[in-house]
Amino acid sequence: MSSRPLEATAPVVEVATAAATTDRGGGDAAARPRGQARTRVGRALVVAALCALTVVFVYPFLWLVSASFKPRTEVFDNKLIPETFTFQNYIDVWDRAPMLLWLGNTVLVTVLAAVAVTLSSSLVAWGFAYFRFPGRDGLFYLVLATMMLPGAVTMVPTFLIWNSLGQVNTLTPLWAGNLFGSAFYIFLLRQFFLGLPRQVFEAARIDGAGNWAIFWRIALPLTKPALVVTLLFEFQASWTDLMRPLIYLRDSDKFTIPRGLKALVDQFGFGGNWQWEILVTASVIVTVPMIIMFFLGQRHFIEGIATTGLKG
Repeated sequence: MSSRPLEATAPVVEVATAAATTDRGGGDAAARPRGQARTRVGRALVVAALCALTVVFVYPFLWLVSASFKPRTEVFDNKLIPETFTFQNYIDVWDRAPMLLWLGNTVLVTVLAAVAVTLSSSLVAWGFAYFRFPGRDGLFYLVLATMMLPGAVTMVPTFLIWNSLGQVNTLTPLWAGNLFGSAFYIFLLRQFFLGLPRQVFEAARIDGAGNWAIFWRIALPLTKPALVVTLLFEFQASWTDLMRPLIYLRDSDKFTIPRGLKALVDQFGFGGNWQWEILVTASVIVTVPMIIMFFLGQRHFIEGIATTGLKG
């Protein structure tokens, strides 16, 4: 007699369970469109914000390019599409200023500065990351402390050193200081070296590799993204540097691009004859190489920024 009620109850339990499952699935199905709608709205807001920021950052350059194709009377009309389209500004800027000579000086200084600081900083960073010796951390903190010094503090002593060496009015002071490394790049590269597996270097040492071989053949190839970041940072810093050319350069045939633009501002801008179309055209010529450099190293640049500093 006791088994019959149980048998009669079983179908009821199964029906109740199925109903509950159906209700739960229906609830999930009802909640799913709402969640997807919120996700779409969030993505749309993010895309809209990115588009707005893109316009904010890109508009000045677009205005600059547009103004370079306008005559003098229309430079400041704030129209992205010129009413009077002309290439004469690009012809005039090469006639009125030795742009090719200034570009050559800038390329020479920039390449030497970028390569010098990358190699020297990577050597020092490798020493701090790989070798273990007494006082290593204290010495590293001392190197980092040099970043606290404003450039104005060392400007006069550095000038006196280069003047005593007879290098004033030459391009040497614009890049040779990078042979001694940079505290910021040393920190950047050290963090990347610390993220490399030490077992790889120990295995190379067992195979007979020396310190230089380990650094040159193993460590440097593994840190390619960080090296590209360092090169791009220093390339941009040297390409746009105005302070040191103002201090050390006297003759116009030794000017770099920033120093040459300053001379053009003095000649055609404030205090000159207000030929702003020449200035904006020269600015476009100066800016384009940096954009090309960024696009060439964009993948490595982003990879280096994403991976540097993961281990401290």
